[in-house]
Amino acid sequence: MKNLDLQSILLPGIDDKRPLVIAGPCSAETEEQVLNTAKALASKEIKIFRAGIWKPRTKPGGFEGAGSAGLPWLKRVKEETGMYVATEVATRDHVFEALKAGIDILWIGARTVANPFAVQEIADALHGVDMPVLIKNPVNPDLELWIGAIERIYGAGLHRIGVIHRGFSSYDKKMYRNIPLWHIPIELRRRYPNLPILCDPSHIGGKRELIAPLCQQAMDLNFDGLIIEAHPNPEEALSDASQQITPDVLDYILNLLVIRDVTQTTENLTELRHQIDSIDEGLLELLAKRMRVSREIGVYKKEHNMPVLQTPRYGEILENRTKMGSSMELNPDFVKKILSEIHEESVRQQMVIMNENG
Repeated sequence: MKNLDLQSILLPGIDDKRPLVIAGPCSAETEEQVLNTAKALASKEIKIFRAGIWKPRTKPGGFEGAGSAGLPWLKRVKEETGMYVATEVATRDHVFEALKAGIDILWIGARTVANPFAVQEIADALHGVDMPVLIKNPVNPDLELWIGAIERIYGAGLHRIGVIHRGFSSYDKKMYRNIPLWHIPIELRRRYPNLPILCDPSHIGGKRELIAPLCQQAMDLNFDGLIIEAHPNPEEALSDASQQITPDVLDYILNLLVIRDVTQTTENLTELRHQIDSIDEGLLELLAKRMRVSREIGVYKKEHNMPVLQTPRYGEILENRTKMGSSMELNPDFVKKILSEIHEESVRQQMVIMNENG
């Protein structure tokens, strides 16, 4: 893949300074909501408006978008504000409808990217079209699958390509809606240095209070832009209410961003620190998962009238894990200390289970 850089996906009137900002509601709900949001964002000098037209939810029953009936609303946004408009496509029909409506930028969502058949269908529908296409990471942390989607779109002759990092799904309880796993987009950038990368802090965080720090993290990692969900009345949004912010709050966040532009011959210290942050988050999630299993063991022991403390088992774990740690160049005393603390907390959690009534 050649000639992929931020300048290649930009449209007339959009400069190439960081960050490129795309903003708008998760879903186009009504014509009034779309126009009010767009006008408010245009007043903050946001030049690209995003809104979901087709919004299939994880489970049926929720608001699934206005559908093609909402496309004329985006056309009005272009006419009345001068903004470019962007929406998500997941099928061949979505592509055809969006092109007929004059949509300027398309993006392919995480669930669609996870399905090579769907991506190829979209690539075939876009063959011969010259327009920017943004590709979100797949829901699962699979870099090769992400790259495969990029190559399918590029292979259809579309060279104005960027990607969106929106984090990765996990069934465990965690700080973020979708864990960032920053090392994955960092590796993508290493392989394709000129590929534009935008961050989606709304979907990573899942909570509006996390948007500002995630935006700054993305800028510190030298991301090219941001795609952020904004709504005039976030609490009343028909989808993803908790992760949307008002245009005024968005403007405040953007004005506070520190944009660093330091060229270094070695790996950026900020990137290394973010890798540490990502690893720490993973450690905490693994510890939470381990304690959940410990509680399940506590239930089993209670049901079978077994004692909580199994001294031989603990001794075996300590010996085996210490040897394993040594083989990974970890100090044995350090490993024993960590395992001792983990074991103590596991026993405490099992004791809670044993002392519960019922």
